[in-house]
Amino acid sequence: MNIIKKLASQTAVYGLSSIFGRFLNYLLVPLYTYYFTAAEYGVVSEFYAYAGFFSVLLLFGFETGYFRFRDKEQPERDVVYSTALLFVALVNLGFFAVILLINTRLSAALNYANHPEYVLCFSLILIMDAIAAIPFARLRAENKAFRFAGIKIIEILITVLISLFFIVYCPKIYAENPHSWITPIYNPAIGIGYIFIANLMASGFKFLLLAPQLSGLSWGFDRALFGRMMRYSLPMVAIGFAGIINEMLDRVLLKHLLPYDTLTNLKMLGIYSACYKLSILMSLFIQAFRFAAEPFFFAYADKSDARQVYAVVLKFFVIFCVFIFLLVTLFIDFFKYFVGDEFRAGLEVVPILLLANLCLGIYVNLSIWYKLTDRTLMGASVSLAGAALTIALNVWWIPLFGYIGSAWATLACYGSMAIVSYLLGQKYYPVDYDVKRVLAYIGLGIGLYFAHGQLLITLTWQPWQSAGALMLIYLLLTALCEGRRITVK
Repeated sequence: MNIIKKLASQTAVYGLSSIFGRFLNYLLVPLYTYYFTAAEYGVVSEFYAYAGFFSVLLLFGFETGYFRFRDKEQPERDVVYSTALLFVALVNLGFFAVILLINTRLSAALNYANHPEYVLCFSLILIMDAIAAIPFARLRAENKAFRFAGIKIIEILITVLISLFFIVYCPKIYAENPHSWITPIYNPAIGIGYIFIANLMASGFKFLLLAPQLSGLSWGFDRALFGRMMRYSLPMVAIGFAGIINEMLDRVLLKHLLPYDTLTNLKMLGIYSACYKLSILMSLFIQAFRFAAEPFFFAYADKSDARQVYAVVLKFFVIFCVFIFLLVTLFIDFFKYFVGDEFRAGLEVVPILLLANLCLGIYVNLSIWYKLTDRTLMGASVSLAGAALTIALNVWWIPLFGYIGSAWATLACYGSMAIVSYLLGQKYYPVDYDVKRVLAYIGLGIGLYFAHGQLLITLTWQPWQSAGALMLIYLLLTALCEGRRITVK
């Protein structure tokens, strides 16, 4: 259990920093949803959806490729790092040159001809984030979790401060005196554009903080190594691209497939995106787990008890995810205040999206079979099948059920991918996962959620009383079933 505790401690470092950083970032959700309309927030959501696709394409899977090849005996780790970093940097410089050439036409095609700066800002954000991903991967591989977390927190803190300055402070000063000192730097017509500006400035500062890691460009470029890394990493582009389709495509399709006028569709998109944010705790934990687990899975693969450890990791991962599911759904009367009143009409999607993210987390655990056996092409086929299912279900269900259809499509996709990945994993890299107990914990969480609804109907309890009692039941049952295992060394 010592190795599990080590992984848990690494996850905790990434997790606590992510929770703190995302909490700061999370404060932007009520800021945006109280200061902008649902339609305006829909514009922001659309751009972040597009950005998700390009963030995968611009990295070419070399983040995972770096983890895979850095522990090989030849070549040296520094050469692996510089090879990956140089390639990603060149790809992104080429991308920026293309954006400069087609920015006007691209902005018009996206129906933002009056705001070409949106596309330019986002391209710069994407470029800096993609190049920074390799230095961040090095920090993770070298167990420099605190430096990694510190830079992430600073980036988010800067985003929050600049957003508050331009969205809250400047409009107040401008309303009192349009000719005050802020006039040269503030234009109320920019509006939601300040959201993009804040993100751009924060990404730039993050890039500066990573300067010591970026000096690794001087270690050279190994062409033979690059060929091997490309063969391994290229399928990861398909995997990542499919993942973004599963995660973000609904935000793109809602604007076009909802059976209303454009303004109403953007409003529905804004509502759905804001409520999606309420599943942030689950997403945070999965992200923190990924940061800690990916280098851990590769480094521990040669140990004799590796498969046993992977099975235990999955079980405790699910236990904690179910806890998060209950925390948010049982106490939704508290969490709903993190979005404006106009956005609360979409709260019914929150339990569905939390379960979808739980399934995604299970898939992340199960995906070790293709990463450790170098079957990335086969792993890509699973992700692409999930992406095809996402597209088909969204096209089918959005016109019929609205954004509820998108939520169910997300759950169906991630659930299917987890099942298929488990079956393939048992063939190519069999791990004796405790499937019955994992399913039992998920079923317990869903049962307690429905019990909460019944208690509110049949009894005169306050929502927090029912939520507290049911959460206590879950913790007690978990302690009874797993307490001895947790304490075993």
